[in-house]
Amino acid sequence: MGMNDTPSGERLHIGFFGCRNAGKSSVVNAVTGQDLALVSDVAGTTTDPVSKAMELLPLGPVLVIDTPGVDDEGGLGKMRVERTKRVLEKTDCAVLIADASRGLNVSDRELLQIFKERGIPYVIAMNKCDLTGVPQTASDKEIFVSAKTGENIGVLKDRIAAAAKRAESGRRLVGDLLEKGDIAVLVVPIDSAAPKGRLILPQQQAIRDLLESGCIPMVCRESELELTLSACAKKPAMVITDSQAFKLVAEIVPQEIPLTSFSILMARYKGFLETAVKGVTALKDIRGGDKILISEGCTHHRQCGDIGTEKLPRWIRSFTGAQPQFEFSSGGGFPEKLSQYKLVIHCGGCMLNASELTYRMKSAEKAGVPFTNYGTAIAYMNGILKRSLAPFPALEKLV
Repeated sequence: MGMNDTPSGERLHIGFFGCRNAGKSSVVNAVTGQDLALVSDVAGTTTDPVSKAMELLPLGPVLVIDTPGVDDEGGLGKMRVERTKRVLEKTDCAVLIADASRGLNVSDRELLQIFKERGIPYVIAMNKCDLTGVPQTASDKEIFVSAKTGENIGVLKDRIAAAAKRAESGRRLVGDLLEKGDIAVLVVPIDSAAPKGRLILPQQQAIRDLLESGCIPMVCRESELELTLSACAKKPAMVITDSQAFKLVAEIVPQEIPLTSFSILMARYKGFLETAVKGVTALKDIRGGDKILISEGCTHHRQCGDIGTEKLPRWIRSFTGAQPQFEFSSGGGFPEKLSQYKLVIHCGGCMLNASELTYRMKSAEKAGVPFTNYGTAIAYMNGILKRSLAPFPALEKLV
């Protein structure tokens, strides 16, 4: 991904679901105007979810996902169905493709029930209407289309766009917390764990959001923070730091200047900061042998000094004085059975969309397991959580 590309976590995820031979892949190709998915008369041609990042008018940047049939059979078929259901965890808008000549079947109705239970906006596309020979009338949720002839494909795209827009959050990362002309100092450590030649995504996004808001971002390393603060023509309205440098930065930045971290801002942006603040206090009750899950949304190469697998476990052992057990997950992998853990600590989730993070958060809540994130946990263990929440007065009372 280049610096000018929209990351996956910022794209609306549109999932196409249905039974085998309903024509899901054909509809996907018709909607996108590309040969995105393999098409065949053989049932079950799509064996794994197929994703494509693209621009889809009038929506803009989206991630289109074609899935295997939910009625697949046999041992391998069951695995395919499970992968399809995992796609639902990150779906912002669902399109149910059904065969118009057969109508909705049991599997279709089960999918609709899942959409409703999870609050996923959806559209029903009754495909192969050219084979029915009977004029059909569309409803608010249901439209009759033909991937073969192109009938009503344009209308379907408009319906998808309308449904997907209901999933857009409208949240801002940081720009809404400041006024035009405010200075924001961004502290970006450059160490062995920093990606070579680039900034990590939350840092890029913060700079862009500040610029769009008419603010003035000043970027420095922690080693130049004091010099940067003294060089400011007026007092910065906020300092945002990489969580790993929280303790050092807190000692340098005057108390009257609001201080927070990229990870905390990202938790707010993705919609789980309040849950993270409530869940972090579970750290004080960790005992030897307790299991803690540390989860990351990306799959970067682990190296010496990695925050998730090395630094966080070390800081937690020091803070608790105990020897808990740590388990790790990354990328699309996330354990289904969470009740075995005393705490889940997630990254900011910049590479995941809000729907998938919400699913993970709710899975933990359903299992009765506290859920927090890196920045919140680091601030709490350094005794500066209340200070790091200064930009969010409604959450300070939770500390």
